[in-house]
Amino acid sequence: MSLMIEALIAAGQRLAEALRAENEALAALDLPRAAGLATAKTQATDAFAAAFAAAARTGSQAAGEARRDAAEMTDRLQQLGAENRRLLQRAIAIQSQVIETIAGAALPRAAAPGYGAAGRPLAARQAPPLAMATRA
Repeated sequence: MSLMIEALIAAGQRLAEALRAENEALAALDLPRAAGLATAKTQATDAFAAAFAAAARTGSQAAGEARRDAAEMTDRLQQLGAENRRLLQRAIAIQSQVIETIAGAALPRAAAPGYGAAGRPLAARQAPPLAMATRA
C-alpha cells in the first residue's frame, strides 16, 4: 500500500472518529460538548482534505486490501456525515425553539390599556414565570 493511501485512510479514520464523537454528543443533546468537538472535527476534515489532495496529485490509487479499506472508509464517512447533518439540523431546530421561548417570555404582553379605580391606568402585566432545564 502506498504511503499516500495509508495517510488518506488514517485521515479518514480520524475524521470518522471526530464525526462519531460529535454525533454521540448531538444525539444526547449535549450541545456544549458537541460545540467543544468542533475544532477536532475541523482539524480532521482539513487533514482528510489534504491527504486526499496529496493522493490525487501523486496519482496514488488503492489496490487489493487497501482498496477494500478505502471503500469501507468511504461508506462509513458517508453514513456518519449523513447522521451528523441530521443531528445538527435537529439541534438547530431545538435551539431555535428555546430562543423563541426565551424571547417570547421577555416581551411584555400586549394588552389593551385598562383603567382601574378613580380612572387610573392599570399596571402593565408581567410575563409569567418561566423555568428551563439545560439537560434532559
